[in-house]
Formats: sequence, C-alpha cells, structure tokens
Amino acid sequence: MRQTDVLVVGGGATGAGVARDLALRGLDVTLVERGGLSAGTTGRTHGLLHSGARYAESDRAGAVECIEETRILKQIAGACVRDTGGFFVQLAEDDPAYFAEKRAACEDLGIPTEVVDSAAAREDVPGLAEAAERVLRVPDGVIYPSRLVAANAEDARRHGATILTGAPVQRIDIEGGQITGVAVGGNVDETVAPEYVVNAAGAWAGSVARMAGLTVEMRPTKGLMIAVEYEGLGPVLNRCRPPADGDIIVPHESEVVLGTTSVPVDDPDDFRRDEWEIETVFDECAKLLPGVTDADPRRSWWGVRPLYEPAEADREGRGISRGYVCLDHATDGVENAASIVGGKLTTYRAMAEVTADLVCDRLAVDAECRTADERLPAADDPARLDEFVATFDGQGPADEDVGAERP
Repeated sequence: MRQTDVLVVGGGATGAGVARDLALRGLDVTLVERGGLSAGTTGRTHGLLHSGARYAESDRAGAVECIEETRILKQIAGACVRDTGGFFVQLAEDDPAYFAEKRAACEDLGIPTEVVDSAAAREDVPGLAEAAERVLRVPDGVIYPSRLVAANAEDARRHGATILTGAPVQRIDIEGGQITGVAVGGNVDETVAPEYVVNAAGAWAGSVARMAGLTVEMRPTKGLMIAVEYEGLGPVLNRCRPPADGDIIVPHESEVVLGTTSVPVDDPDDFRRDEWEIETVFDECAKLLPGVTDADPRRSWWGVRPLYEPAEADREGRGISRGYVCLDHATDGVENAASIVGGKLTTYRAMAEVTADLVCDRLAVDAECRTADERLPAADDPARLDEFVATFDGQGPADEDVGAERP
C-alpha cells in the first residue's frame, strides 16, 4: 500500500496546480490521472488567457480574478503562454451600448482598455471584417495548456511529488468518516493510503465523488473548437456581444483556433458531435475574420466544461457560473476529502491555492503558498517544456501544432 499525505485525483491544470502548490509547501503528494496529463478538459480548450474583459459586466469578482491571474501567469509561465493582446470587436449588427458597458466595467475593475477605430484595427488585423466598426483592446493572451500542465507537474515532482499517469481510480474505501484507501488501476494497480484526498477531476468530479458516497453536482457542457491554417493573426479576437456560439478566435503561430459552442451533456465521456456546431462556429467566426471560411482545417475537437451548479440553481448552458468552488466534504461526513470544481484554465493557480490552503488547514501544516512568485521550471526553454509534455504523455489537441516537433 502506497502511503502519502495527499492524493490528488485528476491531472489537468487544477490537479497539477494543487500538486505543485502542496509539494512546494513540503507535503508528500501523489497525483493520479486516468490518461496522460491534460487528457480531459484542460487539453481540449481554446487556450484563451482571459484578461477578465469577457466577464467584466456580468461577473465582477471573476473578472478581477482573471486579470490578477493573467498578470501572474505572464510572470511565471514563460513559453507556456503568449502575450498577444486581445480585441473585442463591435460589428455593425452589435449593440453599441454593450460595447460601452463592457468598457466602463473593465475600467472600473482595473482591466486596461483602449478604444481603436476600424481603420487602425485593420492595420493590426488586415483580414478583419469590413463590418467591424470599432474595437476594444484588452490584455488577453494565449495559453499552451500541455506545456503549462507538464511544467506544473515537473515542478511538483522536483519537490518530491509522485505523478502517476494511466492510473484510473477504481474504488474508494471509507471507514469511520475517513477515506482509508483508494484503489488505483492501470499502470499502477495498487492501493493508495492518503491522509487527505483532493478531487480535481474536472467534469468527472461527480463520478469520483460518488465512489466516496458523496454528491457533487456537475452540469457539464460541451464546446467545439476548430483549428484552421491561418498565419499572421496577432491578437485574440472576441465578438463584442453577450457570450454566444462562435465568438472567439485564438491565434497560434500558423493556425487560429475557432470557438466555441455550449451544449449541456449528461456524460462527459459519451456525447454527440453535431454537424450544426461545426457550421455555426465557422459561420459566426467568419463574421469576425472572413478568411477563415476558405482556410484549410487542421483538426477539430470537443471539450467538456467542468461546470458546477447545485440542483436548486435553475440555470443552463451559458447561464451557469464560470466561477469555482472548493467543497470541504467534512460537512458531508467525509472528514479528509475536498473537491475543487468549476473555474477556468486562466484561474487554475488560484483554484489550486484555495484548495491547498484548505488541505494545509486540515492537516495542521503551517506553510504559505509560493506559486504566484516562483517561475515554472524551464519557463523560457520551449524545447525543454515539450520534453516535459512527452514525459507525462501530456499532449492535447488544443496546442498540438505548437508541439509538432516534440520528441
């Protein structure tokens, strides 16, 4: 039986972030992931590094958290992110009052903005739609999730953590209100005896919780991304309207990623891939950047958002909060377990910090978070970062083009 202070279930950004945070605080950590790192939602996102502008008028707290975490990631993550900037584009058919509301909200929250007229915007984005009337420039960016997760896992490992991939949880044993053992299959095939368990399984958090007799109300939604060949796009493009299907274009070196949709699903492993989603994403994104219509498709993928919404909340799809919640299951009768659910890729580090704070409090560990100040290993060495990705079998479709030359 493998002994460990903390067992983290889930090898996406949040799980790897929790493992890194706790390992830096001196705890013995074991992370288990049923596939390779980033195999779930993290590796299947559009990779937008949110400035908070997308949520400024609708979720003030979430927007502030995004701009704070974006600033931190630009300092610690090196080649795991790109500081591209972003445009919120008002088309002729869009409500100018919404543009004004977003700008005012951003300014009020300390998110830097600049209003750019259509002529100046086309100098930065020559292929921008003729229907673009003005642009709000914001400090958005791009995340390469495979690199980000692998770098977090590598730093955790350097500080004593054990990272186990191909290691699905098969059973959770409870005695006297405590998790006493977690049976792990696949490449591991042994039982882990943890002092504490963190459920960071994203859209699958409800399934993991049920093994411990717990209920975590996940209401996942699927979203489609399409990568097409398109060189030279500088900033992220966002449609300046309330969030809807096909309103984001994320630049890579020789590609752009078009996204996305939001459709509720019952099972994050088993859902329809609908043709209408492909048509909608192409049609809507072409309203921002018409050249994508004729661009050669490289790949497409669906991701499943790990949205958390208690049953009493009567909202669906884009109405569900993108915020995160750290659930202390001591209130549910399991003293040594917590689930971290919801959130966005941009806020993974903050989610991990809140979770690690709870774990340390429960285990009487007096140690402060260091992840906002210490740079990730090999942050300025893309080739080395890609070696970490290969080591942890961490390649996801979101940034597959960036790592095309990976060993």
